[in-house]
Amino acid sequence: MAKRVLIAMSGGIDSSVAAMLLLEQGYELVGVTFRTFDSIKESCLAKEKGCCSVENIMEAKHLAERLGFEHHILDYRQIFRDTVIRNFTSEYMCGRTPNPCVLCNSHIKWGELMRAADEFGCEKIATGHYARIAEHNGHLYLRVAADTTKDQTYFLWMLTEENLRRTVFPLGDLQKTEVRQLAAAHGFKKLSEKRESQEICFIPDNDYRTFLASEGLIVEKGVYVDADGNRLGEHDGYCNYTIGQRKGLGIALGKPCYVTRIDAATNTVQLGSHDDLLTNRVDADQIRVRDTQWLKNDPEVEVRIRYRSKAVHARLQIDGTHLTAFTYEPVWGVTPGQSLVVYKEGMVVAGGII
Repeated sequence: MAKRVLIAMSGGIDSSVAAMLLLEQGYELVGVTFRTFDSIKESCLAKEKGCCSVENIMEAKHLAERLGFEHHILDYRQIFRDTVIRNFTSEYMCGRTPNPCVLCNSHIKWGELMRAADEFGCEKIATGHYARIAEHNGHLYLRVAADTTKDQTYFLWMLTEENLRRTVFPLGDLQKTEVRQLAAAHGFKKLSEKRESQEICFIPDNDYRTFLASEGLIVEKGVYVDADGNRLGEHDGYCNYTIGQRKGLGIALGKPCYVTRIDAATNTVQLGSHDDLLTNRVDADQIRVRDTQWLKNDPEVEVRIRYRSKAVHARLQIDGTHLTAFTYEPVWGVTPGQSLVVYKEGMVVAGGII
């Protein structure tokens, strides 16, 4: 009997091609698409039209029908609000810049997905992420995808070993160009040309400030200061800024200036030069380490401080629930709230929140 696999489908090209590949490999699929954050009316769902969210859900549903496997729409809006949205707003309230995709992957896309897999009698879970799984020293690790330009392991560092034990990444060994070619070869030319979304799913216009205001996070104007605490001017409230920001500051100092520090308690935003944001030390809490002894015995690693940043060589120090990376070359714009992800031999060995 074919193994049943629960596949998360967004309606996009990656999860769709992942489904096609699994079917070709003989798996029995159960497709699921989440409703996480939207204002979809039930009447829109019934008519299968009305907004981009409905279109994505229905594209996933219709693709599953065309390929001949069952599909379910799962309503996770409340748990998404209670976890991802609440964390997003509370982090900004504290003057940090969160990465909601990291939390969503661990709590929603795997936490809830594993429960759904059990409900539908599925042994494995599959997604369209660009990542691989490797084994080392008796542990399972995330491994960087073959297409390093699309690799998504940075967003997945919170996944547990139990998560990985039940996960399949059909696209891990493929290049993005190959995925597009496969979609076209299977008769889905329109899908093969579909544009990718780079935005946070609950902020489709990429305007997080308006979103925070709609969630009730409105902070009154505050003061810009320099490194010595001297007043430079007035800003629109600390939650409207992030470390490394240069544009949209609304202040002219006769030279390029960047946000170098945010103090939520005093509603002050510190400005400085590009070089003020260079450092060789990154600290993180809320850490997860796959094999502590391995890292203590051999602390030479590579680290990334944001999704698009290159991995840099570093020496790791683990102290209980605290992790410090001492980088051999300066990194720029270390941002509280973002993730520090630690790699060794192409595998994710640890991570934490900066």
